Amino acid sequence: MTNELTSKLTGMLATVYPGQDSERLAAQLLDVMGLAPDTVSPPAHRNNWDESDVLLITYADSICRDGEKPLVSLHQFLMHQLQDTVTGVHILPFFPFSSDDGFSVMDYLSVNESHGSWEDIRRIAGDFKLMSDLVINHMSARSRWFENYKKRIDPGRDYFFEASPQDDLSAVVRPRTSPLLTPVQTEGGERFVWCTFSEDQVDLNFANPQVLVEFVNIIRYYLEQGVKLFRLDAVAFLWKEIGTRCIHLQQTHELIKILRVLIEHHTPDAVIITETNVPNRENLTYLGNANEAHVIYNFSLPPLLINTLVTGSCRHLKTWLMSMPPAQMGTTYLNFIASHDGVGLRPTDGLLAEDEKQQLVDTMTLFGGKVSYRRLPEGGEQPYEMNISLFDALKGTADGGPDQWQVARFVCAHAVMLALEGIPAIYVHSLFGTENDNAKVEHTGRLRSINRSQWNIDTLESELTNPVGHHSQVFCKLKRLISIRKRQSAFHPNATQFTLHLGLKLFGFWRQSVRRDQSIFCIYNITSTPQEIALSDINLIGTDQWQDLISGQVIEDLSGTLTLSPYQSVWLSNR
Repeated sequence: MTNELTSKLTGMLATVYPGQDSERLAAQLLDVMGLAPDTVSPPAHRNNWDESDVLLITYADSICRDGEKPLVSLHQFLMHQLQDTVTGVHILPFFPFSSDDGFSVMDYLSVNESHGSWEDIRRIAGDFKLMSDLVINHMSARSRWFENYKKRIDPGRDYFFEASPQDDLSAVVRPRTSPLLTPVQTEGGERFVWCTFSEDQVDLNFANPQVLVEFVNIIRYYLEQGVKLFRLDAVAFLWKEIGTRCIHLQQTHELIKILRVLIEHHTPDAVIITETNVPNRENLTYLGNANEAHVIYNFSLPPLLINTLVTGSCRHLKTWLMSMPPAQMGTTYLNFIASHDGVGLRPTDGLLAEDEKQQLVDTMTLFGGKVSYRRLPEGGEQPYEMNISLFDALKGTADGGPDQWQVARFVCAHAVMLALEGIPAIYVHSLFGTENDNAKVEHTGRLRSINRSQWNIDTLESELTNPVGHHSQVFCKLKRLISIRKRQSAFHPNATQFTLHLGLKLFGFWRQSVRRDQSIFCIYNITSTPQEIALSDINLIGTDQWQDLISGQVIEDLSGTLTLSPYQSVWLSNR
């Protein structure tokens, strides 16, 4: 008799690979993963997170010291400065690579020697929940697999996706302006390989089930090294079919479900996070029916929140928040407002009008930002991403330019993000208020380098003890907000959330704990002028004692008013 786990895998595999022996492939995957066919399934709809969880996003070498491996320096900084602040760390690709700051992986099973070793990775994983990228869509053109592809030998011969210049590729969704197909000379003659992102990043061919087997082996190895969170990079493009858009195809969704089944049976508290920088409705599909990704990135949040704070109007942010469905138990959102990449504009499709997007782009350009473009199927180009550090993105307003409220505006943005439904993730350079790195852009020739600075650990720690510098101000204020957040049951990632209607100059929402023992009204002045709110407008329960968790102010008169200074944040709690 076929057991439940094998039966589940077999059914999923039959959808993806209808011409294959699905039962045999299921047995092979279980064997590679080290799972017995009768492995007990983990409980459904279980939350592997709580209100204390906060992630840090960083490169292995974002913080380093001369003469020391960056992973060693990073661990020292985490233990010295952030041990009681963050619970997890997302170390961006730390593997040998040939381009794209790590996202063109040459060897998935090795640590970049210049960064450190697997021992260093395991040490960090022993103290923090470790999140690793699974760069699953493509691989370096300088990898051993691709060299074997060109030699027409295994492993690698059929591992990369091919197409013909004569194929109808007009519907393919592109995130770049580079050519989609790259000619390659092989032992079998000229072939054209599919390159979604660059000619050095060749897309893998998951129509070959052996590629899936290889990645399951990689996943098991990462789990054994202590990885608990898997970020599936660019996964929306995974499956290709000529004549389609080649994004979000059903086989892609089924492959994510297969990986989830294998991962959670091996390590029940492991988590899959899908990286799908696409319009909001498309992004939401990756939660499936609580059987696909555990967590999805809230990609619409960064551009909408920046737009809110530079325009002084929360109209679009409020409309978006009201449209977001509560995540089912066992799933949630990953909230971020800055990352190693730029601020994506595709997630604002259907949320911002084209002239509003252009105003936002123009404002970011005024503040020193750059703009990346993507190629459209019908021809032409469109702004795809704004490249700018978050600190500089919030240095002023669209109509007034730079002003004196940069730090306050920046902290307000994080106060919003920290209180929203979901798990907060803070980019390492946001933690210190790092500015645009124009020198690095000039050195690398890549626009994304503007937000990928490197700090010397000794210089950084000196800055963090300088009370008059903005780096220490930002660091202390954000650490304090995080400390407050982590103690509130109403900030559990799955706690109830409702949007408040407070006009366009005050943004607000209400959170209530799962046990209903705590309510928090989160209210933000998103303008550069003081704003007043009547407490009766937010219906505080008269029998409760209300206090602002941030300022400590106790609300004595519920019929009175509350005045918020420019960019002030208020978290009114009943306990």
